[in-house]
Amino acid sequence: MPTNNQSKSQAIEAAQERIRSNRADLCDITSLANELLDRKSEALARAITLIESNNPSDRPQAHKLLSKLRDHGHPNSLRLGITGIPGVGKSTFIERFGLDLIDEGHRVAVLAVDPSSKRTGGSILGDKTRMEKLAVSDNAFIRPSPAADTLGGVARATMEAILLCEAAGYNIILVETVGVGQSETSVRDMVDVFCLLLIGGAGDEVQGIKRGIVEMADIVVVHKADGENVGECRDTASAYRNALHLFPETEGGNKVEVITASSMSGDGHDEFRSCVGRLLDIWSGNGFFESQRSLQRSERMASHAKDLLFENKINGIRSQEVWDRLSQSVESGEMSAFSAAWEWMNS
Repeated sequence: MPTNNQSKSQAIEAAQERIRSNRADLCDITSLANELLDRKSEALARAITLIESNNPSDRPQAHKLLSKLRDHGHPNSLRLGITGIPGVGKSTFIERFGLDLIDEGHRVAVLAVDPSSKRTGGSILGDKTRMEKLAVSDNAFIRPSPAADTLGGVARATMEAILLCEAAGYNIILVETVGVGQSETSVRDMVDVFCLLLIGGAGDEVQGIKRGIVEMADIVVVHKADGENVGECRDTASAYRNALHLFPETEGGNKVEVITASSMSGDGHDEFRSCVGRLLDIWSGNGFFESQRSLQRSERMASHAKDLLFENKINGIRSQEVWDRLSQSVESGEMSAFSAAWEWMNS
């Protein structure tokens, strides 16, 4: 009979074998790409795992996969970002919205970014449990991802995950973000339509929503407008409509609409879909839709270039030694962070 140590050793070996097996699957990029194009959700999940990997050895594989799928994007896709403070009901809103879209014949992918612990890096990743009905639909795909240390609560590879979902046949991509304040505006750089959820009867100090994020919203939804909250939600919506008149004209030439909605009763969801449709009609007519996507692709390239250059430099043995030495100088107060970074770059 095996001892506890032997059992532990066998369990570790079995886990390592599973990891090796999974990595072998990931390395067969052609098969992975074909399975993804065949709309196999397991392949899509593995593909997103690959592009989210922080292991430098996975970068060439991710590049190869994205290259194979380059010409297989969905021609009529819509990328929609949903943001708002924790507790505003983002997951509930997305589930109701997603189920309505599926009833209309769409295929919906949800990329839900969960907050990560600064101390451990761990995330709860509980969005699937909050979207029970949507999670079991054959025409829906839900992928929770940790925000890690990315500014704005958007995972590093979210843009590439969007491209993978489109290649897998999902024509509506919903990005649910952490919702922690002004840094949340980074989501605007990777979606077509940006929706801000608010709650009625709370001031800016309570909601943590400031002008910066409101300026970037294409649609504002005062959520949870049901029961005794209906009056407060209508008052809040009216206040935001008045405030938005003072904001500069939008780049897309559209008026930012403010509506109330309840995901419990469904009130306001038809109006929300109509708002999205009107936006797309305006932007398709004036060329803003495609120009916005082009700019996002260019900015994404610059962002990845910065990450890869830093990774390439710090992985050098001598460079790491210099970094460690300079870090000690910064921690002890002997050198400023800027000066240390400058010296490291030019070392």
